[in-house]
Amino acid sequence: MSRRSAPPVLVIEDTASLRLVYRTILTAAGHPVEVAASAAEGLAMFRAGTMRTVLLDLVLPDREGLHLMRDILAIRPGTQVIVLTAHGSVGKAVEAMRAGAHEFLVKPVEEARLLAALANAAAPAAPRPAATVSSADTAPAAAPSGSFIGSSEAMLRIQGKITSVAGSMATVFITGESGTGKELAALAVHGASARANGPFIALNCGAIPQDLLESEVFGHMKGSFTGAISDKPGAAQAADGGTLFLDEICEMAPALQTKLLRFLQTSTVVPVGATKPRKVNVRIVCATNRDPMDAVRRGQFREDLFYRLFVVPIHMPPLRDRADDVIEIAETALARFAEEEGRSFDGLSPEVLALFRRLPWPGNVRQVLNVIRNVVVLHPGGLVTPGMLPENLFAQDEPRPAPVAPQSPADQTALPETLLNRPLAEIERMVIEAVLTRHGGSVPKAARTLELSPSTLYRKLEGWGSAR
Repeated sequence: MSRRSAPPVLVIEDTASLRLVYRTILTAAGHPVEVAASAAEGLAMFRAGTMRTVLLDLVLPDREGLHLMRDILAIRPGTQVIVLTAHGSVGKAVEAMRAGAHEFLVKPVEEARLLAALANAAAPAAPRPAATVSSADTAPAAAPSGSFIGSSEAMLRIQGKITSVAGSMATVFITGESGTGKELAALAVHGASARANGPFIALNCGAIPQDLLESEVFGHMKGSFTGAISDKPGAAQAADGGTLFLDEICEMAPALQTKLLRFLQTSTVVPVGATKPRKVNVRIVCATNRDPMDAVRRGQFREDLFYRLFVVPIHMPPLRDRADDVIEIAETALARFAEEEGRSFDGLSPEVLALFRRLPWPGNVRQVLNVIRNVVVLHPGGLVTPGMLPENLFAQDEPRPAPVAPQSPADQTALPETLLNRPLAEIERMVIEAVLTRHGGSVPKAARTLELSPSTLYRKLEGWGSAR
Protein backbone atom coordinates (compact mmCIF):
# COMPACT_ATOMS: atom_id res chain seq x y z
CA MET A 1 0.00 0.00 0.00
CA SER A 2 1.42 3.41 -0.90
CA ARG A 3 1.68 6.16 1.64
CA ARG A 4 -0.77 8.18 -0.46
CA SER A 5 -3.49 5.58 0.06
CA ALA A 6 -2.50 4.77 3.64
CA PRO A 7 -4.90 5.81 6.41
CA PRO A 8 -3.97 9.18 7.90
CA VAL A 9 -2.56 9.69 11.36
CA LEU A 10 -5.17 11.39 13.55
CA VAL A 11 -3.74 14.04 15.89
CA ILE A 12 -6.05 15.08 18.75
CA GLU A 13 -4.45 18.07 20.49
CA ASP A 14 -6.15 21.21 21.82
CA THR A 15 -3.11 23.51 21.59
CA ALA A 16 -3.05 25.13 18.14
CA SER A 17 0.73 25.60 18.04
CA LEU A 18 1.35 21.93 18.88
CA ARG A 19 -1.16 20.81 16.25
CA LEU A 20 0.82 22.82 13.71
CA VAL A 21 4.15 21.36 14.92
CA TYR A 22 2.90 17.75 14.78
CA ARG A 23 1.28 18.26 11.38
CA THR A 24 4.47 19.81 9.96
CA ILE A 25 6.73 17.03 11.29
CA LEU A 26 4.48 14.20 10.15
CA THR A 27 3.71 15.70 6.75
CA ALA A 28 7.42 16.30 6.08
CA ALA A 29 8.05 12.64 6.92
CA GLY A 30 5.41 11.57 4.41
CA HIS A 31 2.53 10.75 6.75
CA PRO A 32 -1.01 11.82 5.80
CA VAL A 33 -2.38 13.78 8.78
CA GLU A 34 -5.75 14.90 10.11
CA VAL A 35 -6.01 17.07 13.23
CA ALA A 36 -8.72 17.69 15.80
CA ALA A 37 -8.84 20.28 18.59
CA SER A 38 -11.22 18.50 20.96
CA ALA A 39 -12.34 15.03 22.04
CA ALA A 40 -15.71 15.40 20.32
CA GLU A 41 -14.16 16.51 17.04
CA GLY A 42 -11.53 13.78 17.24
CA LEU A 43 -14.06 11.02 17.91
CA ALA A 44 -16.27 12.18 15.03
CA MET A 45 -13.30 12.19 12.65
CA PHE A 46 -12.20 8.76 13.89
CA ARG A 47 -15.68 7.27 13.36
CA ALA A 48 -15.86 8.70 9.85
CA GLY A 49 -12.31 7.79 8.84
CA THR A 50 -10.03 4.78 8.60
CA MET A 51 -7.28 5.87 10.99
CA ARG A 52 -5.09 3.16 12.44
CA THR A 53 -2.79 5.43 14.42
CA VAL A 54 -3.87 8.20 16.79
CA LEU A 55 -1.71 10.78 18.59
CA LEU A 56 -3.82 11.68 21.61
CA ASP A 57 -3.29 14.44 24.14
CA LEU A 58 -4.54 13.20 27.51
CA VAL A 59 -5.67 16.65 28.65
CA LEU A 60 -8.47 17.93 26.43
CA PRO A 61 -10.93 20.79 27.08
CA ASP A 62 -14.16 18.79 26.76
CA ARG A 63 -13.24 15.32 27.99
CA GLU A 64 -10.46 13.23 29.50
CA GLY A 65 -8.20 11.75 26.84
CA LEU A 66 -8.17 8.40 28.69
CA HIS A 67 -11.93 8.04 28.29
CA LEU A 68 -11.69 9.01 24.64
CA MET A 69 -8.98 6.40 24.09
CA ARG A 70 -11.24 3.69 25.50
CA ASP A 71 -13.97 4.70 23.03
CA ILE A 72 -11.48 4.66 20.15
CA LEU A 73 -10.27 1.17 21.05
CA ALA A 74 -13.85 -0.04 21.47
CA ILE A 75 -14.66 1.12 17.92
CA ARG A 76 -11.49 -0.31 16.33
CA PRO A 77 -9.50 -2.45 18.79
CA GLY A 78 -6.49 -2.67 16.48
CA THR A 79 -5.87 1.09 16.58
CA GLN A 80 -2.42 2.13 17.82
CA VAL A 81 -2.91 5.02 20.26
CA ILE A 82 0.18 7.02 21.20
CA VAL A 83 -0.67 9.23 24.15
CA LEU A 84 0.94 12.63 24.66
CA THR A 85 1.36 13.93 28.17
CA ALA A 86 2.99 16.79 30.02
CA HIS A 87 5.47 16.06 32.81
CA GLY A 88 2.84 16.40 35.51
CA SER A 89 0.45 13.81 34.07
CA VAL A 90 2.66 10.81 33.45
CA GLY A 91 0.47 8.91 35.92
CA LYS A 92 -2.44 9.21 33.49
CA ALA A 93 -0.19 8.02 30.68
CA VAL A 94 0.74 4.94 32.69
CA GLU A 95 -2.96 4.29 33.28
CA ALA A 96 -3.51 4.67 29.54
CA MET A 97 -0.76 2.13 28.82
CA ARG A 98 -2.52 -0.35 31.06
CA ALA A 99 -5.78 0.39 29.27
CA GLY A 100 -4.31 -0.45 25.86
CA ALA A 101 -2.27 2.52 24.61
CA HIS A 102 0.64 1.57 22.37
CA GLU A 103 3.12 4.06 23.85
CA PHE A 104 3.29 7.38 25.65
CA LEU A 105 5.46 10.40 24.88
CA VAL A 106 6.32 13.16 27.33
CA LYS A 107 6.06 16.72 26.05
CA PRO A 108 8.01 18.40 24.60
CA VAL A 109 8.39 15.59 22.08
CA GLU A 110 11.56 15.49 20.00
CA GLU A 111 10.98 15.05 16.27
CA ALA A 112 13.06 11.86 16.06
CA ARG A 113 11.25 10.36 19.06
CA LEU A 114 7.84 11.15 17.56
CA LEU A 115 8.71 9.60 14.20
CA ALA A 116 10.23 6.55 15.89
CA ALA A 117 7.03 6.03 17.88
CA LEU A 118 4.96 6.20 14.70
CA ALA A 119 7.29 3.77 12.97
CA ASN A 120 6.91 1.35 15.88
CA ALA A 121 3.14 1.75 15.81
CA ALA A 122 3.01 1.09 12.07
CA ALA A 123 4.35 -2.41 12.62
CA PRO A 124 3.55 -3.12 16.27
CA ALA A 125 3.82 -6.87 16.04
CA ALA A 126 6.79 -7.15 13.69
CA PRO A 127 9.28 -8.70 16.09
CA ARG A 128 6.79 -10.43 18.32
CA PRO A 129 5.48 -13.57 16.62
CA ALA A 130 8.70 -15.52 17.15
CA ALA A 131 9.35 -13.90 20.51
CA THR A 132 6.10 -15.28 21.91
CA VAL A 133 6.92 -18.83 20.84
CA SER A 134 8.18 -20.92 23.72
CA SER A 135 10.70 -22.83 21.62
CA ALA A 136 14.23 -21.73 22.41
CA ASP A 137 15.22 -22.58 18.86
CA THR A 138 13.09 -19.89 17.27
CA ALA A 139 12.17 -17.26 19.85
CA PRO A 140 15.33 -15.20 20.19
CA ALA A 141 16.41 -14.99 16.58
CA ALA A 142 13.51 -13.30 14.87
CA ALA A 143 13.73 -9.72 16.06
CA PRO A 144 17.39 -8.90 15.51
CA SER A 145 17.48 -10.23 11.97
CA GLY A 146 14.62 -8.00 10.92
CA SER A 147 15.51 -4.96 12.98
CA PHE A 148 18.69 -3.81 11.27
CA ILE A 149 19.72 -3.30 7.68
CA GLY A 150 23.31 -4.11 6.84
CA SER A 151 25.48 -7.17 6.43
CA SER A 152 28.78 -5.67 7.56
CA GLU A 153 30.82 -7.66 10.03
CA ALA A 154 30.14 -5.01 12.68
CA MET A 155 26.35 -5.34 12.37
CA LEU A 156 26.43 -9.13 12.23
CA ARG A 157 28.24 -9.05 15.56
CA ILE A 158 25.59 -6.71 16.97
CA GLN A 159 22.76 -8.98 15.81
CA GLY A 160 24.49 -12.02 17.25
CA LYS A 161 24.96 -10.32 20.60
CA ILE A 162 21.32 -9.22 20.74
CA THR A 163 20.20 -12.75 19.93
CA SER A 164 22.40 -14.12 22.71
CA VAL A 165 21.38 -11.65 25.40
CA ALA A 166 17.66 -11.26 24.62
CA GLY A 167 16.56 -14.34 26.53
CA SER A 168 18.33 -13.37 29.75
CA MET A 169 17.57 -10.81 32.44
CA ALA A 170 21.02 -9.21 32.09
CA THR A 171 21.13 -5.42 31.91
CA VAL A 172 22.16 -4.14 28.48
CA PHE A 173 24.20 -0.95 28.10
CA ILE A 174 24.09 0.51 24.57
CA THR A 175 26.56 3.17 23.46
CA GLY A 176 27.00 4.98 20.16
CA GLU A 177 26.66 8.28 18.34
CA SER A 178 23.29 9.89 17.73
CA GLY A 179 21.45 8.28 14.84
CA THR A 180 23.20 4.91 15.05
CA GLY A 181 20.07 3.06 16.21
CA LYS A 182 20.45 2.72 19.98
CA GLU A 183 16.71 2.71 20.65
CA LEU A 184 16.21 0.30 17.75
CA ALA A 185 18.72 -2.03 19.42
CA ALA A 186 16.83 -1.73 22.71
CA LEU A 187 13.56 -2.56 20.94
CA ALA A 188 15.25 -5.56 19.31
CA VAL A 189 16.39 -6.85 22.71
CA HIS A 190 12.85 -6.40 24.05
CA GLY A 191 11.16 -7.87 20.97
CA ALA A 192 13.30 -11.00 20.96
CA SER A 193 12.82 -11.65 24.67
CA ALA A 194 10.12 -13.48 26.58
CA ARG A 195 8.93 -9.99 27.61
CA ALA A 196 7.94 -9.02 24.06
CA ASN A 197 4.23 -8.94 24.95
CA GLY A 198 4.93 -6.73 27.96
CA PRO A 199 5.37 -2.94 27.89
CA PHE A 200 8.43 -1.21 26.45
CA ILE A 201 8.76 2.08 28.31
CA ALA A 202 11.36 4.54 27.03
CA LEU A 203 12.48 7.43 29.22
CA ASN A 204 14.93 10.09 28.02
CA CYS A 205 16.89 11.09 31.12
CA GLY A 206 18.26 14.15 29.35
CA ALA A 207 14.91 15.55 28.21
CA ILE A 208 13.16 15.61 31.61
CA PRO A 209 14.03 18.32 34.17
CA GLN A 210 16.15 16.88 36.98
CA ASP A 211 13.68 17.94 39.68
CA LEU A 212 10.96 15.87 37.97
CA LEU A 213 13.06 12.88 36.94
CA GLU A 214 12.71 10.96 40.22
CA SER A 215 8.94 11.24 40.03
CA GLU A 216 8.99 10.17 36.38
CA VAL A 217 11.06 7.06 37.15
CA PHE A 218 9.65 6.00 40.53
CA GLY A 219 6.35 7.87 40.82
CA HIS A 220 5.04 9.90 43.74
CA MET A 221 2.31 9.91 46.38
CA LYS A 222 -0.44 12.45 46.73
CA GLY A 223 0.75 15.45 48.75
CA SER A 224 4.43 14.50 48.59
CA PHE A 225 5.24 17.89 47.04
CA THR A 226 3.45 20.96 45.73
CA GLY A 227 1.33 19.96 42.76
CA ALA A 228 1.17 16.24 43.68
CA ILE A 229 -2.63 16.14 43.72
CA SER A 230 -2.87 12.36 43.31
CA ASP A 231 -0.79 9.20 43.46
CA LYS A 232 1.24 8.66 40.31
CA PRO A 233 3.09 5.50 39.29
CA GLY A 234 6.41 6.06 37.56
CA ALA A 235 8.01 4.55 34.49
CA ALA A 236 9.52 1.68 36.51
CA GLN A 237 6.04 0.53 37.56
CA ALA A 238 4.65 1.11 34.08
CA ALA A 239 7.32 -1.23 32.70
CA ASP A 240 6.43 -4.02 35.15
CA GLY A 241 6.60 -7.29 33.21
CA GLY A 242 8.45 -5.64 30.35
CA THR A 243 11.47 -3.48 29.57
CA LEU A 244 12.48 -0.05 30.89
CA PHE A 245 14.72 1.80 28.43
CA LEU A 246 16.71 4.63 30.04
CA ASP A 247 18.12 6.77 27.25
CA GLU A 248 20.87 9.34 27.91
CA ILE A 249 21.56 7.58 31.22
CA CYS A 250 24.72 9.63 31.81
CA GLU A 251 22.57 12.78 32.17
CA MET A 252 20.88 11.42 35.30
CA ALA A 253 21.37 13.50 38.47
CA PRO A 254 23.75 11.97 41.06
CA ALA A 255 21.04 11.77 43.74
CA LEU A 256 18.80 9.76 41.44
CA GLN A 257 21.70 7.53 40.45
CA THR A 258 21.83 6.34 44.07
CA LYS A 259 18.15 5.45 44.02
CA LEU A 260 18.49 3.71 40.67
CA LEU A 261 21.31 1.61 42.08
CA ARG A 262 19.10 0.55 44.99
CA PHE A 263 16.29 -0.26 42.55
CA LEU A 264 18.63 -2.50 40.55
CA GLN A 265 19.76 -4.27 43.73
CA THR A 266 16.30 -4.84 45.22
CA SER A 267 13.86 -4.73 42.24
CA THR A 268 11.67 -2.47 44.36
CA VAL A 269 10.56 1.12 43.87
CA VAL A 270 9.74 3.70 46.51
CA PRO A 271 7.62 6.52 45.06
CA VAL A 272 8.35 10.02 46.31
CA GLY A 273 6.53 10.42 49.61
CA ALA A 274 5.97 6.67 50.10
CA THR A 275 7.26 4.63 53.02
CA LYS A 276 6.77 1.10 51.71
CA PRO A 277 8.64 -0.30 48.70
CA ARG A 278 6.80 -1.93 45.81
CA LYS A 279 8.16 -4.96 43.99
CA VAL A 280 8.38 -4.79 40.19
CA ASN A 281 9.71 -7.14 37.53
CA VAL A 282 11.57 -5.01 35.01
CA ARG A 283 14.41 -5.60 32.58
CA ILE A 284 16.71 -2.58 32.26
CA VAL A 285 18.24 -1.44 28.98
CA CYS A 286 20.10 1.87 28.97
CA ALA A 287 21.92 3.96 26.39
CA THR A 288 24.15 6.99 26.02
CA ASN A 289 25.88 8.86 23.21
CA ARG A 290 28.71 9.77 25.59
CA ASP A 291 31.70 7.78 26.78
CA PRO A 292 30.37 6.37 30.08
CA MET A 293 33.85 5.67 31.45
CA ASP A 294 34.77 9.30 30.86
CA ALA A 295 31.64 10.33 32.79
CA VAL A 296 32.79 8.06 35.63
CA ARG A 297 36.28 9.59 35.59
CA ARG A 298 34.81 13.08 35.73
CA GLY A 299 32.65 12.15 38.71
CA GLN A 300 29.44 12.70 36.75
CA PHE A 301 28.35 9.05 36.90
CA ARG A 302 28.65 6.70 39.88
CA GLU A 303 31.25 4.02 39.35
CA ASP A 304 29.27 1.36 41.24
CA LEU A 305 26.16 2.14 39.19
CA PHE A 306 28.18 1.98 35.98
CA TYR A 307 29.46 -1.51 36.76
CA ARG A 308 25.97 -2.58 37.83
CA LEU A 309 24.54 -1.49 34.46
CA PHE A 310 27.50 -2.35 32.26
CA VAL A 311 26.77 -6.09 32.21
CA VAL A 312 26.31 -6.63 28.47
CA PRO A 313 27.73 -3.66 26.53
CA ILE A 314 26.58 -3.15 22.96
CA HIS A 315 28.31 -0.45 20.94
CA MET A 316 26.40 0.73 17.88
CA PRO A 317 29.09 1.57 15.31
CA PRO A 318 28.89 4.80 13.32
CA LEU A 319 27.84 4.38 9.71
CA ARG A 320 31.29 5.38 8.45
CA ASP A 321 32.66 2.19 10.08
CA ARG A 322 30.08 -0.14 8.55
CA ALA A 323 31.59 -0.70 5.08
CA ASP A 324 28.88 -0.86 2.40
CA ASP A 325 25.97 -0.88 4.84
CA VAL A 326 25.22 2.68 3.75
CA ILE A 327 24.40 1.37 0.27
CA GLU A 328 22.13 -1.37 1.62
CA ILE A 329 20.35 1.13 3.87
CA ALA A 330 19.93 3.67 1.07
CA GLU A 331 18.65 1.13 -1.46
CA THR A 332 16.25 -0.45 1.03
CA ALA A 333 14.95 2.96 2.08
CA LEU A 334 14.54 4.00 -1.56
CA ALA A 335 12.39 0.97 -2.32
CA ARG A 336 10.30 1.39 0.83
CA PHE A 337 9.74 5.13 0.53
CA ALA A 338 8.99 4.84 -3.20
CA GLU A 339 6.28 2.29 -2.46
CA GLU A 340 4.82 4.48 0.25
CA GLU A 341 4.77 7.53 -2.03
CA GLY A 342 3.57 5.69 -5.14
CA ARG A 343 6.74 6.49 -7.08
CA SER A 344 8.99 4.32 -9.27
CA PHE A 345 12.76 4.59 -8.91
CA ASP A 346 15.44 2.60 -10.75
CA GLY A 347 18.08 2.63 -8.02
CA LEU A 348 21.15 4.77 -7.32
CA SER A 349 23.50 5.95 -10.06
CA PRO A 350 27.20 4.99 -9.90
CA GLU A 351 28.05 8.60 -9.01
CA VAL A 352 25.63 8.54 -6.06
CA LEU A 353 26.97 5.18 -4.90
CA ALA A 354 30.52 6.54 -4.95
CA LEU A 355 29.45 9.71 -3.12
CA PHE A 356 27.59 7.76 -0.43
CA ARG A 357 30.67 5.62 0.17
CA ARG A 358 32.85 8.75 0.57
CA LEU A 359 30.61 10.75 2.88
CA PRO A 360 31.29 10.67 6.65
CA TRP A 361 27.52 10.65 7.49
CA PRO A 362 27.73 12.52 10.83
CA GLY A 363 23.99 11.93 11.30
CA ASN A 364 24.48 8.20 10.70
CA VAL A 365 21.49 6.07 9.63
CA ARG A 366 18.98 8.80 10.46
CA GLN A 367 20.72 11.15 8.03
CA VAL A 368 20.68 8.57 5.21
CA LEU A 369 16.95 7.97 5.68
CA ASN A 370 16.26 11.72 5.62
CA VAL A 371 18.27 12.15 2.41
CA ILE A 372 16.44 9.31 0.65
CA ARG A 373 13.06 10.54 1.87
CA ASN A 374 13.89 13.98 0.48
CA VAL A 375 14.74 12.47 -2.92
CA VAL A 376 11.55 10.40 -3.09
CA VAL A 377 9.26 13.23 -2.03
CA LEU A 378 10.72 15.81 -4.43
CA HIS A 379 11.22 13.67 -7.57
CA PRO A 380 8.83 11.49 -9.62
CA GLY A 381 11.21 8.56 -10.12
CA GLY A 382 13.95 7.24 -12.35
CA LEU A 383 17.61 6.74 -11.53
CA VAL A 384 18.78 8.74 -8.51
CA THR A 385 21.56 11.09 -9.69
CA PRO A 386 23.68 13.61 -7.74
CA GLY A 387 21.49 16.45 -9.00
CA MET A 388 18.53 14.98 -7.10
CA LEU A 389 20.30 14.98 -3.72
CA PRO A 390 19.90 17.79 -1.13
CA GLU A 391 22.47 20.52 -1.77
CA ASN A 392 23.74 20.59 1.82
CA LEU A 393 24.89 16.98 1.45
CA PHE A 394 27.73 18.00 -0.86
CA ALA A 395 29.25 20.28 1.79
CA GLN A 396 30.24 17.13 3.66
CA ASP A 397 32.07 15.74 0.62
CA GLU A 398 35.29 17.56 1.40
CA PRO A 399 38.78 16.19 2.04
CA ARG A 400 39.20 15.47 5.72
CA PRO A 401 41.96 17.49 7.36
CA ALA A 402 45.14 15.63 8.21
CA PRO A 403 45.52 14.77 11.89
CA VAL A 404 47.20 17.51 13.86
CA ALA A 405 50.36 16.40 15.65
CA PRO A 406 50.13 16.61 19.45
CA GLN A 407 51.43 19.85 20.86
CA SER A 408 54.58 19.87 22.88
CA PRO A 409 54.35 21.24 26.43
CA ALA A 410 55.93 24.47 25.19
CA ASP A 411 53.28 24.85 22.48
CA GLN A 412 50.47 24.21 24.94
CA THR A 413 51.45 27.20 27.05
CA ALA A 414 51.15 29.52 24.06
CA LEU A 415 47.48 30.28 24.77
CA PRO A 416 45.90 33.72 24.54
CA GLU A 417 46.34 35.81 27.66
CA THR A 418 42.58 36.39 27.62
CA LEU A 419 42.12 32.71 28.47
CA LEU A 420 44.98 32.29 30.90
CA ASN A 421 43.64 35.07 33.11
CA ARG A 422 40.05 33.79 33.34
CA PRO A 423 38.29 31.18 35.54
CA LEU A 424 37.65 27.78 33.92
CA ALA A 425 33.86 28.22 34.07
CA GLU A 426 34.14 31.50 32.17
CA ILE A 427 36.40 29.89 29.55
CA GLU A 428 33.86 27.10 29.11
CA ARG A 429 31.11 29.65 28.49
CA MET A 430 33.25 31.58 26.00
CA VAL A 431 34.03 28.42 24.03
CA ILE A 432 30.41 27.23 23.97
CA GLU A 433 29.11 30.62 22.85
CA ALA A 434 31.79 30.81 20.14
CA VAL A 435 30.90 27.36 18.82
CA LEU A 436 27.19 28.25 18.85
CA THR A 437 27.92 31.40 16.85
CA ARG A 438 29.98 29.36 14.38
CA HIS A 439 27.02 27.04 13.82
CA GLY A 440 24.45 29.81 13.51
CA GLY A 441 22.97 29.16 16.95
CA SER A 442 22.22 25.48 16.25
CA VAL A 443 22.43 23.66 19.58
CA PRO A 444 22.54 20.12 18.03
CA LYS A 445 25.43 21.08 15.71
CA ALA A 446 27.33 22.80 18.50
CA ALA A 447 26.74 19.80 20.76
CA ARG A 448 28.26 17.46 18.16
CA THR A 449 31.34 19.68 17.84
CA LEU A 450 31.77 19.88 21.62
CA GLU A 451 30.96 16.17 22.09
CA LEU A 452 28.15 16.98 24.50
CA SER A 453 24.54 15.90 24.46
CA PRO A 454 22.13 18.66 23.29
CA SER A 455 20.25 18.43 26.61
CA THR A 456 23.46 19.23 28.54
CA LEU A 457 24.04 22.25 26.32
CA TYR A 458 20.44 23.44 26.73
CA ARG A 459 20.77 23.22 30.52
CA LYS A 460 23.99 25.25 30.50
CA LEU A 461 22.36 27.94 28.34
CA GLU A 462 19.30 28.05 30.59
CA GLY A 463 21.54 28.38 33.64
CA TRP A 464 23.49 31.25 32.11
CA GLY A 465 20.24 32.93 31.09
CA SER A 466 18.90 32.82 34.63
CA ALA A 467 22.19 34.20 35.96
CA ARG A 468 21.93 37.38 33.98
